[in-house]
Amino acid sequence: MGSQADPSKTPTPLPTPATPAGRDGLDAILARPERAVLAFDFDGTLAPIVPDPEQARAHPDAVPALAALAPKVASVAVVTGRPADVAVRHGGFAGVPGLEHLVVLGHYGAERWDAVTGTVTAPPPHPGVAAVRAELPGVLDRSGASQGTWIEEKGRAVAVHTRRAEDPQATFEALREPLTDLATRHGLVVEPGRLVLELRPPGMDKGVALREYVREVGAGVVAYAGDDLGDLPAFAAVEELRSNGVPGLLVCSGSNEVTELEKRADLVVDGPAGVVHLLRALTTSLG
Repeated sequence: MGSQADPSKTPTPLPTPATPAGRDGLDAILARPERAVLAFDFDGTLAPIVPDPEQARAHPDAVPALAALAPKVASVAVVTGRPADVAVRHGGFAGVPGLEHLVVLGHYGAERWDAVTGTVTAPPPHPGVAAVRAELPGVLDRSGASQGTWIEEKGRAVAVHTRRAEDPQATFEALREPLTDLATRHGLVVEPGRLVLELRPPGMDKGVALREYVREVGAGVVAYAGDDLGDLPAFAAVEELRSNGVPGLLVCSGSNEVTELEKRADLVVDGPAGVVHLLRALTTSLG
């Protein structure tokens, strides 16, 4: 009986971006990998979306694929709305050979974990988060939030999930106004996502985090992959960098729940498995 080929050793073809700007960005990554920053959202991009965020884990092939690619480029970063230490734990990023210089920008960049030190740095928390946390159960009760709606504590933010509600989308829409009012009263903003409304401090988003990190690294080309509304500022940052002469690639980790990213992306892949495919293809192409 003949031996069966190991699929992990099979060369992975590199997908072609649908836009000229995306093709230029990909070409620049391949031509100058030592100047490339590759940044990724966590939930929905490196990790499948699950009903309970506490059960979210990176796709089983994501970390090996990142570890194989990271030494070939200037930097790999994870940019997430989660606390940095939670993303590190759920991603399994600590102590992985090849990811010695990984950076995780948590809470939309308010927190930072560096693999080289294994520590998280962050400013003091916004006082509005504690005030919102105390009032939130009453607001949900008065708003008639259906059974299955639940609150996720995120340290520097609070999120309300409707994915488990009887009518997730209707509950999501019904809560947008009262939660926006609550956030505004305490100096916070509401970040909508895939059946989740996050109340968090203003002035920090994935676009700000990505721009500052690209500037810090001195990158000559940037790629960003995301799946949700919170990734739109990062897409805008890449578009701004492109307008200033820095090539970039925008990747949408496909979802039938969010179409805004798909419309602006240069390349759409099939969720976290598609992101893994892209990582492997880049690694193969870079030799």
